[in-house]
Amino acid sequence: MLLTYIDESYDRDRYWMVALMVADRQLRPLQRALDAVVDKAADRYPVDRHAELHGHALVQAQDDWEAMGSKGRNMVRARIGVYGDALKAIRDHGARVVVRGLDRNAHRAWPSGASEHQLVLRHLLEQVCRHVEAQDELALVIADEVEGADDHRLHFRDYQRVGTGGVLGSMLPCLVDTIHFAPSKASRLLQAADLIAYLHRRLASGQDGDPRSRRANEKLWSYVEPCLVHHHCWDPEWEWERLSPARAAQRPRASGA
Repeated sequence: MLLTYIDESYDRDRYWMVALMVADRQLRPLQRALDAVVDKAADRYPVDRHAELHGHALVQAQDDWEAMGSKGRNMVRARIGVYGDALKAIRDHGARVVVRGLDRNAHRAWPSGASEHQLVLRHLLEQVCRHVEAQDELALVIADEVEGADDHRLHFRDYQRVGTGGVLGSMLPCLVDTIHFAPSKASRLLQAADLIAYLHRRLASGQDGDPRSRRANEKLWSYVEPCLVHHHCWDPEWEWERLSPARAAQRPRASGA
């Protein structure tokens, strides 16, 4: 069984989701390793041992990591060190990562009838299932709490009854039960997914104008890059043009697009 943890991160242009897949036998060891990362920080700094490994809070020294908010270079390096230790733990426990994105501007111009979250989640689940099936495994999906969780569970049930539709339509046969939603505060594995999603979004957006920050984030990403099994950002307009230029020409755009 692969336990699959899902979190999202987005900016004005792209909506990203990350799935972190962990074998059941590695679940407790990885959880303990992530606890040890926070314990190490708590031994050195005024940080609570229950502090949440949250990407934005860790980078910006906010919330549980506010006590490490000194502007001094040593504290910045210390927070980067915590981030790096967590990503290395993910890598060292054999986790696998799927990243799916959506071009938000193209989606507004070529509306699909589905929300951004629903659309990216559907594509993510399809890719997770393809990987899990290739491993001859089953997977249980746990996602960070979001509004509309009941709707997502209903969509998931429909996918398993009639399929996801689209080019890679699937009935998600390897995904068991339903989508379980949980608070990230209570789950080190959801926190691990958040760390990857936040870091990936920062790099993909190019928002770090400071070359030192960019290099630091690229170094962090190098720790989990070997875990990556799929990465794609979906552009609705490009996909329609690629699959059927004639149909794309006839498809109505959103008003004002």
